[in-house]
Amino acid sequence: MAQPNPYLLACDNPSGLLELLRANPAIASTQDEHGYSLLHAAASYGHTDLLRALVQEFGVDVNLLDEDGETCLFVAETPKVARCLVEELGVNCNKTNDDGYKAHEKMEADDEFPQVVAYLRDVVGAPAPSTDSAEGPLNAPPPIPENMKVNIGTMSEQEANAGGMEVDPEFKRRIDELAAREDFNSQATQDELRALVMDAISGSSIETADRETRRRTE
Repeated sequence: MAQPNPYLLACDNPSGLLELLRANPAIASTQDEHGYSLLHAAASYGHTDLLRALVQEFGVDVNLLDEDGETCLFVAETPKVARCLVEELGVNCNKTNDDGYKAHEKMEADDEFPQVVAYLRDVVGAPAPSTDSAEGPLNAPPPIPENMKVNIGTMSEQEANAGGMEVDPEFKRRIDELAAREDFNSQATQDELRALVMDAISGSSIETADRETRRRTE
């Protein structure tokens, strides 16, 4: 009978693989044409008991490298597997692959397994990634103009409502009068409305604004 594929067993039948290894221990350290080992398979699929057996029972080098110069730590997808490799089996956390990346750096570059990245960063003492760009914080507000000053403080409800929301009756009357005109959408009426609003903003009295508006239409 043909021997079962040990890599397939490492994926979904770790107990079956252990039986095979105990019958033929030499299989434990084998690698395929890409350097992929049973350690890499066990780490990738989260089989911590199989990892322990491969290293502790069958003597497989926990730092076995694939063709990219990566240990099985590079394919750990959960903190549980990463902790097993680091804290129990002694994998080298600072090993860099052929591209010069450590395991957590490669995962971070690929935007994968953030919990594993956080754990490994803590283990190797790497600083937390910066959220600021080279030009400053992301989405930073534009600078305040030199001739403008901003005061930040608190205001009571009474202060906030003190006269600020009252509308000048004459101003409201003039707005209503303009809105009721049949030619409200005409350029002339819109100009009157704009002039009325600008006068109100600039602090001019409604009476003065009314005189100026009437003068322009006479």
